[in-house]
Amino acid sequence: MTAVDPLLAAACRTVGVDPSRATLIRAGENTLYRLPNRLVARVTRAGQLGAAVKEVRVSRWLSALGVPVVEAADFVQPVEVDGRAVTFWRDLAAHRCGTTTELADLLRLLHALPPPDFELPALAPFVRLQERLDEASALSTADRRWLLDHLADLEKRYAALPAGRPWCAVHGDAWDGNVAVTEYGPVLLDLERFAYGPPEWDLTSVAVDHTTFGCLSAADWAAFCDRYGDDVTTWAGFDVLRDIRELRKVTFAWQLAEGRPYIAEQAAFRLACIRGSHGPRPWHWTEVP
Repeated sequence: MTAVDPLLAAACRTVGVDPSRATLIRAGENTLYRLPNRLVARVTRAGQLGAAVKEVRVSRWLSALGVPVVEAADFVQPVEVDGRAVTFWRDLAAHRCGTTTELADLLRLLHALPPPDFELPALAPFVRLQERLDEASALSTADRRWLLDHLADLEKRYAALPAGRPWCAVHGDAWDGNVAVTEYGPVLLDLERFAYGPPEWDLTSVAVDHTTFGCLSAADWAAFCDRYGDDVTTWAGFDVLRDIRELRKVTFAWQLAEGRPYIAEQAAFRLACIRGSHGPRPWHWTEVP
């Protein structure tokens, strides 16, 4: 049993699940455990009860509409224990990671849905960016100031975003890693960032893999656009959402850079790129943990 198991055990007792054979899947901002009877428990960081409530509601809403999505277990949940939310999910059958075209299929389906009968939070594209910069102890004072000014400028540009496709339910963190493909087809995962906002936000998440990072080929990007039915890079507001996505990637690297030279080097490279020191995109950034 690990140090977090007492919290998990308390939540399991509430819903009548035996935690004695729990095995750790992943420990990060959220901690996941596999339980008997094809259940997975997800323990959030503190202060995420509202987000956990939303995730369960979204899963049940999408399931009722026939959208293939990770399914919340049939318990009264989430369970709150010591300020942290615990949710329970049906474990997926054997699966592989999705492709960008399979993601396009799910996004096209999602973006066409009518609004749910509960209120979704407005998309928050700048969530945690200020906190990341405050916590990035490896940043110099000058670089932090530039990033804060850049953040303020992007907030103004986002507020003046030009008209695009009608706002709708959006995934919020759309990439092929959040699609699992079982023998029954693609399934949408990770509902934490689910919101109401411009569908272009989800599309830009994929577009930057091609335009900024160079890890998605021109052929694969064209296939994504063809499958979804739109090319977000032709929209007048694309540069705004692209720049926000890039800033999120920059601040994430700096948040992890202290005491880790290989990440600090990548963080510095990313910052230099968005400041114009490495020429035009794509910049071929290296992934950080």
